[in-house]
Amino acid sequence: MKASSTSPAPDAVPIRSAVWVELATLAGLCAFLFFFGLGSVGLIGADEPRYPQVAREMLARHDWITPVLDGIAWLEKPPLYYWGAMLSYRVLGVTDWASRVPTAAMATALLFAVYLFVRRFRPGSQLDAALIVGSSIGVVGFARAASTDMPLTATFTIAMLAWFTWLEIGKKLWLLVFYAFIALGTLAKGPVAPVLAALIIVVFAGLQKEWSLITRTLWWPGIVLFLGIALPWFVLVQVRNPQFLRVFILQHNLARYSTDAFRHRQPFWYFIPVIILGLLPWSLLAIAGAVRSLRDWLHSQTPEISDLQLFLFLWGLLPVLFFSISQSKLPGYVLPAVPAFGMLAANWIAQQSSAGEKPHFWLLALHSAISGMLLGGVLLVNYSLLHIKPGSLAAWVAGTAAALTFVAIMVSVRVSGVRLLRFVTLLPLVLGLGFVVRYAAPTIDSRLSARPVEREIATIETTRSTLAVFEVSRQLEFGLTFYRNQPVHRYERGEIPAGEHILVALAGSQTRVQERVAGRRVSRIGEYPPQKLEFYWVQAAARSH
Repeated sequence: MKASSTSPAPDAVPIRSAVWVELATLAGLCAFLFFFGLGSVGLIGADEPRYPQVAREMLARHDWITPVLDGIAWLEKPPLYYWGAMLSYRVLGVTDWASRVPTAAMATALLFAVYLFVRRFRPGSQLDAALIVGSSIGVVGFARAASTDMPLTATFTIAMLAWFTWLEIGKKLWLLVFYAFIALGTLAKGPVAPVLAALIIVVFAGLQKEWSLITRTLWWPGIVLFLGIALPWFVLVQVRNPQFLRVFILQHNLARYSTDAFRHRQPFWYFIPVIILGLLPWSLLAIAGAVRSLRDWLHSQTPEISDLQLFLFLWGLLPVLFFSISQSKLPGYVLPAVPAFGMLAANWIAQQSSAGEKPHFWLLALHSAISGMLLGGVLLVNYSLLHIKPGSLAAWVAGTAAALTFVAIMVSVRVSGVRLLRFVTLLPLVLGLGFVVRYAAPTIDSRLSARPVEREIATIETTRSTLAVFEVSRQLEFGLTFYRNQPVHRYERGEIPAGEHILVALAGSQTRVQERVAGRRVSRIGEYPPQKLEFYWVQAAARSH
C-alpha cells in the first residue's frame, strides 16, 4: 500500500523533538535571566525611574500620545516603551517590576528571533547563538531595566535579521518585516534605527560591489508601511505639542549627537571597553569570531557563508564607530551591536567544532579566567557596595569558585571539545545571577535605589506630605518621584515649598538648609544611613500681612 503523503520522514519526529527541547531550553533561560527576581532591586539611576513614571502619568490621563512627567510634556523619547509599560500596568498594576516587564519581553522576542534566524542560515548553532546573545551582560542588564535601549535593540535586531533573510531567499514579505520593525525601532528611540540600518546596508552593498541592493531595498510598499506605522504618532504629538520637533529632533537627537549639551562627553575610544564589558563573558570569543569572519570574507570562495559573516561583522562594528564620533556617549548606545557580535561568537564555536579544532590554549585560558573572575567578583559584590574588606572565608569562597570555574572550562573543553563551551560558561553566569537576586539584592537596593528611602519616609509621616530634596543625586530625586507618585521639589532650582514639607538632604547639611529657609524652623526627624541621608521637617513660611 502506498504510504500517505502526509506521513513524516523517519527522522522528522526526532528532529521536531530536538527543536522543542531547544525552544523549551531557550524559554527557560529567558524566564530566569530576564524575569526571575525582576523586582528584587528597586529602580536605579536617573532614567529608569523616569520612564516608568511617564508611563504611569500617561495611563492616568488616558493619553497615548503625549509623554508627561510631573504634569508637563516630556518629549525626549518616543512612546514604544511607554506603551508597553502602560499595558503592563493595566494587567499587573503599577509597580517597579511591572515597569520592567516590557523590556524583559522585548529581550525574549530578540532571542527567539536570533534562534529562528540562525536555525535557517546556520543550522546546528542556533541554540548557541541565542544563548550567547541572551547571556551577555549587556543584554541581561538592559533586559532587567526599564529603559528605551532594549526596545530599540530588539526591534532593530529583528529588522536586520529580516533584511538579510529577504536578501538570501528573495521573498518581499521579509522586506516588509524589515520596514515594520525599523518603524517600531523609530518609535522606540527615534531616527537612530533607520540611520543605523541605512549605514550598515550601504556599507555592505559597497563592499559587495552590489549598489543595486540599495535601490532594491528602497521598495515603495515597504516605505509606505514604515510611514504608516511610525508617522502617525509623530504627527499627532507635533499637533498637540508644537515644541516637539525642536525638543526631540534638534535637542535630543542632533544636539545630543553633535555637542556635549547633556554632559555625557567621553573619549573617542569609550565604546571599546563598553562593548567588551557588554559582551562578557563571551567577549574574547566574539572578538575571535569577528576576526575570523573578516578573514573568511576576504578569502572565502563560498559567498553564502562569507556574506553573512560580513553582514554580522558590519552590524557589530558600525554602531560602535557611529557612536564613537558622537559628542555624547552613554553605555546603552551600542547595545544594538551586541546581538551581531554574539552571533559571530556562536559562528566561531560552530566553525571550530565542525573542523574538529581545539581553541588556542591562551584564548581558552583567558576566557576561562574571565568567567571565573566574574563569578568570584559577584560573590563579593556585597563587600564592594559596603566598602568593607571581605573576610577570609568570603575571599576563600570567591577564590575557590573562580578557580573551579577556570578548571571546569579548561578541562571540559580540552577533553570533550568546544561544543561544551556554551554549558560550562553559562553555568557560573546562572549561579552568579541567582546569587545576586537572592543574596546581594537587599544590599544593592539599600545603597542605590530610592525605594527603601521612600519606605523610611513613610514610617515617619502620618499623612502624605509635600517632599523636597537638597544636595542629593538626580537618581534619588527621580526615584522618589516614582515611588511616591508626586512631584519632588529641589531647593537648588529655587523650588522651596512655601508650606510645611519634608526635606531629604545629605547628612550634615542642616546648617545649609537653615540658610536656604531663613526664619523657618527646621527639625531633624530621621535618617537613612546606607545612603548618608537625613530627613528634616521644614515649617511653613510666615504669611505676610
